[in-house]
Amino acid sequence: MKNEGIITWILDSSFHALFVINKEYIIQRINKESCDVFGWKKEEFIGKNISMIMAEKNATDHDNYVKNYVETGIKKIMGTQREVIARRKDGSTFPCVMGLSECGKSGLICGFIRDLTHDKASNATLVWKNAEVVANRNLIMSIMDASFHAIFVIDRKCIIQMVNA
Repeated sequence: MKNEGIITWILDSSFHALFVINKEYIIQRINKESCDVFGWKKEEFIGKNISMIMAEKNATDHDNYVKNYVETGIKKIMGTQREVIARRKDGSTFPCVMGLSECGKSGLICGFIRDLTHDKASNATLVWKNAEVVANRNLIMSIMDASFHAIFVIDRKCIIQMVNA
């Protein structure tokens, strides 16, 4: 029992959601982050098909990948990571990175899921801010170029940064 408690503690310390499934795609074990990310309680996960957390298209593809792996032993996604769309209890979807690996010779498969929601939002904000900077620079250059006089923009070290045409 003591070892089980240590294992649970280690799994619950992970920053990413973790699912352990059997060859029939049935969830055997999860960690605390899985509940936090997806919105289900542990009891609602255990014994259910892993497709409950997947967007419709990914669920069909996943079952085919795992079935192919179990039947042939050929690893197409096992040991890799890929970006997929996952589904929360409330039905909302979100981008994530999913990685699958074998759990030794137990026949179990472990899936690690990292939510990309904040990463994608940060990237979108960064792209928007970069576009805004470029637009502002272009506006400044247009104003400078319209001037009848020479205009120089210099920095604190007296190095010319911009000059009009």
